[in-house]
Amino acid sequence: MSRDSNYDHHISIFSPQGRLYQMEYAFKAASSASGLTGIALRGKDTAVVVTQRKVPDRLIVPTSVSHVHNVTAKIGVLATGMTADCHSAVQRMRYEA
Repeated sequence: MSRDSNYDHHISIFSPQGRLYQMEYAFKAASSASGLTGIALRGKDTAVVVTQRKVPDRLIVPTSVSHVHNVTAKIGVLATGMTADCHSAVQRMRYEA
């Protein structure tokens, strides 16, 4: 097994403190996610979805950053997290719908 990548690729490798390395990597990935808050409210004949907008880089056009996506004409989704993962999930939802 190569140690050049600084990651252990087996789930059963323990740290010197007795913790599983894969769990440590998972917690680190979860804590470095977007950290955005989203909320949705449903009324009798309406729905409201609100989320924060964080522009990760000043070279990105702020109006192009959105976490609210249309799946179909009647279904929408609020996806916060890793941007590439969110886009992949939305594309899969559109395919399945």
